[in-house]
Amino acid sequence: MLDDVSQAVLAREEVVKYLREAEGREKVRGYLEELQTTQRYQVYRQLPHALYPILRKIEKVPEQVRNALDTTRQYRVVYASNHRSHLDYLVEPIVLDDAGVRPPLIAAGINLFGGPLGLIHKHVTGAIPIRRNTKDPAYLITLKAYVAEILKKHDLWLYPEGGRSYSGEMKQGKTGLIHAALTAEHSNIVILPVAISYDLVLEDHILARQGVKKTQRPFTRELAEMVRYAVGYKSRVFVTFGTPIPVSGVDAESKGDVLALTKLVRTRMGELYKVLPTALVASAMRPSITKRDLESRIDRTIETLVERRANLAVRSGRDALEQAAEPLETRGIIVHERGGRFRVRSRSVLRYYARSIKHLLEAPGVTH
Repeated sequence: MLDDVSQAVLAREEVVKYLREAEGREKVRGYLEELQTTQRYQVYRQLPHALYPILRKIEKVPEQVRNALDTTRQYRVVYASNHRSHLDYLVEPIVLDDAGVRPPLIAAGINLFGGPLGLIHKHVTGAIPIRRNTKDPAYLITLKAYVAEILKKHDLWLYPEGGRSYSGEMKQGKTGLIHAALTAEHSNIVILPVAISYDLVLEDHILARQGVKKTQRPFTRELAEMVRYAVGYKSRVFVTFGTPIPVSGVDAESKGDVLALTKLVRTRMGELYKVLPTALVASAMRPSITKRDLESRIDRTIETLVERRANLAVRSGRDALEQAAEPLETRGIIVHERGGRFRVRSRSVLRYYARSIKHLLEAPGVTH
């Protein structure tokens, strides 16, 4: 049975034309049943207890979360975040809930909806399954209409990159869901940029080994690999909230306007991104290097980042190396040799972390 939101989708002008033919009608209704989601907030609030074995490995560090609290009191909010890990879906909404902000519905990849976790997403967290690579016009029209109707009743969390970054760098944003949000019949929508940054990403070895996403692997396989790399895993995660971006002057029918807004959102996320010691060490590291030379190279990187007003966790090469060396060595990424030199052990994973701040080190105006 279709819920109220789905019924409203079927009444939208852009959807009606697909209902005139049997094939289109069957497709739209099938997609709507797939998209339907429910957030059971009281059950949702118990998730941190159920997920304690995972969450205890992560120290959550919210920054400027007051921005979210203030914004939700005045506007319908579309949160736009970069995407580092499958843990993002757990950590970011819990940070909001801890601050007294009811978590929004989440646009999540459909690969996460298999098995027990899929049931939790579908019936507890309020996650909307997204077929990211589907080109079927009926699906795209239905998805955009569903998002537009959802925003009449709920805030929404989305990842403009369209998926996790396999290379480590912050990817260019996709316009689809942002465009959908602009078509919502709500007069008071804003986009709130968010950045998430980990000392260590749980899937770092998995993502770095692939480099780019070639095919969608079953989530059960990914989960098994994540469990393997969770042994001994501990990390801080910084969730930084920016200031709201109004969209009232953006023409949803203008591709140029939508693209410009998407680029602005990506820029704001990049500015908020917390530069952590592991990324600084990875960016400055060489195949083999002395401690003094490594600290000096990190200092020069920090100087550049200070000039660009980056969100820095440390202000010296010494502090960065002191905080990052042991975690990176324990993770099997670098080796601290007896003579005091540091050597690279896993080049692909080291590059993965180095690329996470690439957008901040590029010359101004460079976008790729």
